[in-house]
Amino acid sequence: MNSRATLHAVAKLHYEGEMSQVDIAKRLGVSTATISRLLQRARAEGIVRIEIRDLAAPDALTSDLIGKLGLKRAAVVEAPSAGILPALADPLGAMLAQAGLHAGSVLAIGWGRAVRAVVEAGLPAIPGVFVVPATGGMQQHQPHFQVNEFVRLAAEQTGGVPHFVHAPYLPSLSSRDAFLADPVIADSTALWDRIDAAVVGVGLPHGANTPDASAATPSEQALVDAAGDVIRHYFDAAGRLIDWEGEDRMIAASPEQLRRAPLVIGVAVGENKAEAIVGAARAGLISAVVTDTRTAEAILDRA
Repeated sequence: MNSRATLHAVAKLHYEGEMSQVDIAKRLGVSTATISRLLQRARAEGIVRIEIRDLAAPDALTSDLIGKLGLKRAAVVEAPSAGILPALADPLGAMLAQAGLHAGSVLAIGWGRAVRAVVEAGLPAIPGVFVVPATGGMQQHQPHFQVNEFVRLAAEQTGGVPHFVHAPYLPSLSSRDAFLADPVIADSTALWDRIDAAVVGVGLPHGANTPDASAATPSEQALVDAAGDVIRHYFDAAGRLIDWEGEDRMIAASPEQLRRAPLVIGVAVGENKAEAIVGAARAGLISAVVTDTRTAEAILDRA
């Protein structure tokens, strides 16, 4: 019970698994006092290091993100982890308000948990803006994949005009041309050529994600060198795009269309997403970021 392997296992359960000492004791069939002593030993032997991090001002982090990642804009918020995603809505809204969007401008919307949270929390009024999905839909029931619903809600909040894409993001090669030939779908996807601003998520490598979070195909799961993705355009940590068998048949705004857009805002939180956010910026798939202080510090550590 006192081996380093045991100390390591108990420490992981408590500090990473966030299990209480009582629950760990029940699982291992020992007393709570024993677990307390093991945790003390884990700290004494250097298995666990407790670090008090210096607080970095959000304004300073914002400036550093812009400088190190070559971004056009950034916003960093400090908020409790439980409510961090909705807290991104205000700085995102301010960024969109400063972008000069107006009636006839094109606002593209991606998918993901962070995108869902900021759209549901509210966007600023931009009467007459055209709101379009940045990608086709996915045959998934999870709420963070419902991109047409995000477009409907964003258009309702902004006073804009929704343009839906009723097509899958990854059709078969034989059916892709048929989808794109539909006049309604063609009118919507044509807006990708003149995106003025976009709000997108930054995805984790699928090996680091739960199946329900990514809903990746086997080909996507096999991309072992991917640092992350933006609307299923994959890149490595250096920002190099990674080709995969679905890239040529996706119905989504292309990397070139995203790079031409004046403003593409990546909304993402989580220290585990730092490398993906850095890669997305280096790939030119995002030109702005909205995140929290802990994620910003992790990004700067990797950049």
